[in-house]
Amino acid sequence: MNFLAHLYLSGDNTSLKVGNFIADTVKGKAYQHFPLDIQKGILLHRFIDDFTDNHPIVEETKIRLRPKFRKYSPVVADVFYDHFLAKNWQEYHHLTLKKYVAETYKELDSQKHHFTEQSKHIFRYMKQFDWLSGYASFIGIGRALTGMSRRASFKNNMHLAVIDLKKDYSLYEKEFQLFFEDLVAVVNERI
Repeated sequence: MNFLAHLYLSGDNTSLKVGNFIADTVKGKAYQHFPLDIQKGILLHRFIDDFTDNHPIVEETKIRLRPKFRKYSPVVADVFYDHFLAKNWQEYHHLTLKKYVAETYKELDSQKHHFTEQSKHIFRYMKQFDWLSGYASFIGIGRALTGMSRRASFKNNMHLAVIDLKKDYSLYEKEFQLFFEDLVAVVNERI
């Protein structure tokens, strides 16, 4: 869901990126079967998710989204936050988003032998439809949310989330900026 943030927070370390990318498809202690640097990426991903899930600013975002998106409000919040990271990319990274994304796809592609089968499937679509760059536009996040809405187990309104984003755009962007500043600080400390 928030692939761009996870990859960005891995810095320039390819193994951390790989672990961070595949982490949602690696359950429990199965991470111990991967090379040590990839294990660190998987554990970093779990740390980022835990920090995010328990951050008071993110909770405000989820509370606002919950009436319409219920249990999927954290998913919608993740996509909104990746949108703001992509949209304001130049504030966070010296490379353009386009160049960063191209290099990241190339890096991950070279490490596919470490991916789980599910990660390979996700990566194929991510690269083919350029999800990472797409997060910068309403059309791109609309596609992402619609795709997730179709794949979700329960009835949801995720395909309508862009309407909510547009309605309270400045508020969501401010929440992202405040939260992301905290997240970057704790991740840099942890790495």
